Amino acid sequence: MRVLGPSLSAGRLLRLRLPPRQPQPPGPRLSSGRPAAAGALERAMDELLHRAVPAMPAYELREKTPARAENQCADFVSFYGGLAETAERAELLGRLARGFGVDHSQVAEQSAGVLQLRQQPREPAVLLQAEDRLRYALMPRYRSLFHHISKMEGGVRFLVRLRADLLEAQALKLVEGPHVREMNGVLKNMLSEWFSSGFLNLERVTWHSPCEVLQRISEAEAVHPVKTWMDMKRRVGPYRRCYFFSHCSTPGEPLIVLHVALTSEISSSIQTIIVKECPPSETEERNKITTAVFYSLSLTQQGLQGVELGAFLIKRVVKELQKEFPQLGAFSSLSPIPGFTKWLLGLLKAKAKEHGRSGLLTDCESQEIAELTGGPALETLQPLLSSGEWAQSERLARALQAPLMRLCAWYLHGEKHRGYALNPVAHFHLQNGAVLWRINWLADVSLKGVTGACGLMVNYRYFLEDTAANSTAYLGCKSIKASEQVLSLVAQFQKNSKL
Repeated sequence: MRVLGPSLSAGRLLRLRLPPRQPQPPGPRLSSGRPAAAGALERAMDELLHRAVPAMPAYELREKTPARAENQCADFVSFYGGLAETAERAELLGRLARGFGVDHSQVAEQSAGVLQLRQQPREPAVLLQAEDRLRYALMPRYRSLFHHISKMEGGVRFLVRLRADLLEAQALKLVEGPHVREMNGVLKNMLSEWFSSGFLNLERVTWHSPCEVLQRISEAEAVHPVKTWMDMKRRVGPYRRCYFFSHCSTPGEPLIVLHVALTSEISSSIQTIIVKECPPSETEERNKITTAVFYSLSLTQQGLQGVELGAFLIKRVVKELQKEFPQLGAFSSLSPIPGFTKWLLGLLKAKAKEHGRSGLLTDCESQEIAELTGGPALETLQPLLSSGEWAQSERLARALQAPLMRLCAWYLHGEKHRGYALNPVAHFHLQNGAVLWRINWLADVSLKGVTGACGLMVNYRYFLEDTAANSTAYLGCKSIKASEQVLSLVAQFQKNSKL
């Protein structure tokens, strides 16, 4: 592991950053509104793609065909970099996905050949070669383009940015369809190979790290925004650790960042970690450190979404902390619950239309909330939860604690997507082998925390000796390991809701 210090110069780090997009070149744009101009750009796209993405050579010539000239790949990179509009980049990527994928006629032909050979007694080598032909036919043409771009200087960085653009275009519905989803999957798999754990360096950040690194980590913080430089100083100071992964080709450039609090117990509130002042002493009292709390995990490159970096980072950091503090006995996250309020509002809206006992609140809870809000509980709660205003009233907060705690427990433990936890943060930690350990009331009273998750946060605890078994049970049997507190809350919800 490297500890970033003054020896890593600012100039070197600046050169490692993704290059800014080139200024918009003169010429027709898709967004110009002129059919002729848009047509000219589309023709230029088609000409570029046919030039840069060659047809797949015959199977027999696959290893004898000369590699694509570097300038053809460079033309693609240059042309793409000159597209300043999101819609234009989406159009080019859509054309690449639809027109330069797999040759389905070849796939059908090779599949038939494999099936025919399996029905006849043949030498194993004959069948293996037929299967290799089928694998070759299943390779999309654009994969060759990505492969050759990756060999260029800065090529992998370009492909990370390209995938970020593709994900953005999909989110905005600028480009859709199975061909686009397939290309995204192919590119994600290629990036997963290039960014596998063997190519990643673990680096620690301190207050003495280059300001460019501190600035980048501050800007990338997606869970608990950094407000000031003093805030950042606390997060890398005593009783805190900050680590990131960089790629071996770009040392010092953060890909994913993990913040850790070193405490004497598993934290139940983010305020005690990022708001409370750290002890003034620059020297940590090691005998007080028994617990490591992972309170923020942020990806700095959106093009690496879905690439398994977070799980590797947590495992590496655990080993690093165990070396530094052999006495550490507990490892846990203090995690947000994104999507909880949105899910709850949808549930309240649906139940309010039924005009009967909702099952979400007991009769006593409904009566108390109605008295405090001045109207039917399910209806008056919706605007209050959306705005977060309820948290300003101590009486209303007390009245909501019990129902929100059990609703949250059900959301994390009972709400599923294809049999796995619906909440993405829960799914991440559970597949890593953590235990759904404790739900914490008013653990994040920031506006984001109150409006996004009703102020609730959750600890996913890592019992190191059980993580492998827990992960296998979750991924294989879709079984969630949870604590007594969580299971008790789930049981209360099921009893009240008669599920």
